[in-house]
Amino acid sequence: MEQIFRTVIVDDEESAIDNLSFELQRYSYVSVEGTARTGSLGLKVIEKTKPDLLFLDVELPDMTGMDVLARLRDRITWNMRVVFYTAYNKYVIDALRSAAFDFLQKPVDSSELQMVMSRLYEQNVKSDVGNVAALLKDRPFMVMTPTGDLRFLRASEIGYFRYLSNRKIWEAALTDGTFLALRRSTTAEQLCAYDSVFIQIHQSYIINMHYLIMVQDNRCIMYPPFNAAEELLISRKYKKIMIERFYQL
Repeated sequence: MEQIFRTVIVDDEESAIDNLSFELQRYSYVSVEGTARTGSLGLKVIEKTKPDLLFLDVELPDMTGMDVLARLRDRITWNMRVVFYTAYNKYVIDALRSAAFDFLQKPVDSSELQMVMSRLYEQNVKSDVGNVAALLKDRPFMVMTPTGDLRFLRASEIGYFRYLSNRKIWEAALTDGTFLALRRSTTAEQLCAYDSVFIQIHQSYIINMHYLIMVQDNRCIMYPPFNAAEELLISRKYKKIMIERFYQL
């Protein structure tokens, strides 16, 4: 008996959902079981439907597609393959594909979709490649800047995040000594969901635990190149869980 891929589409454009659903009708082994137009609704549909295949728009009104995937990290107990798709140009698509995810450009081209579907069907869902936890392990994650540019980062490239209250944005402190501003809608919850090494120590600071040497007088002492950061103070609200996580490393 042919295996049916239970499929969910998360896209903020209704026309894009309709077009992709129409294209997927060509594949007898695909059944679209649910759709959503926001990341938060998409999470609910995914957990309810438990799809084998997820088509996920890169940019949603309330979060990025990678944010959705990060939040699913510890909540998915079944194998699920993910295909991102986006209206960004081909050069961006090529860069996104280099991050080891399947990507399609909107509007979806029939031949491109066929290539992706053929690959997914051949691989089937027997391996752990499609498992979200395995998919995210040691993979770069995607952030968006205030100007709408996409940037792929690995946890090892970030020492900490800091919140600039005057600009109402988070910044990532990078190993090259620079700070990368993130789009204004980015939240602390989203940043901590990117990787388990990130933990909030203060309303305005999230650190990478792998760069933490010790805690001295409620201040985080970090490995180079972040050893000059003196503002990483731990607030009472976050101290207990932060210390517990430190000793679990």
